[in-house]
Amino acid sequence: MVDHRASPGLTKAEAIQAGYDPRLSGEGKVYEADTMTCAHCKSVVVKNPMRTRERPYCRQCDHYICDICAVKAKTEDVHMPFSKFIDLTLKQATLGSPNLLMTAVSQRETSLTTQ
Repeated sequence: MVDHRASPGLTKAEAIQAGYDPRLSGEGKVYEADTMTCAHCKSVVVKNPMRTRERPYCRQCDHYICDICAVKAKTEDVHMPFSKFIDLTLKQATLGSPNLLMTAVSQRETSLTTQ
């Protein structure tokens, strides 16, 4: 939700750049849209109500994922939802193995930067 009831709102150019309808994001307006959080990268995606193709779904973790992670899921052998990354990181931290922890972090950072 973007609430402009007490602000000057967005200009038409700003609204278009942000992906909002300019008529709904000006002064005194409230913009609300459905969102979806990707189970793999935790990015929040504003759902496009005009979308006709199916939303990507990961059968391994039983959650919807973003389009970028869907491509990665088809092209990479490693299934790394965010919850698995957190579990791996915590496990390595409790074992006191900084080398394994840094390996997990660098793999995750590489995965996020290539999105």
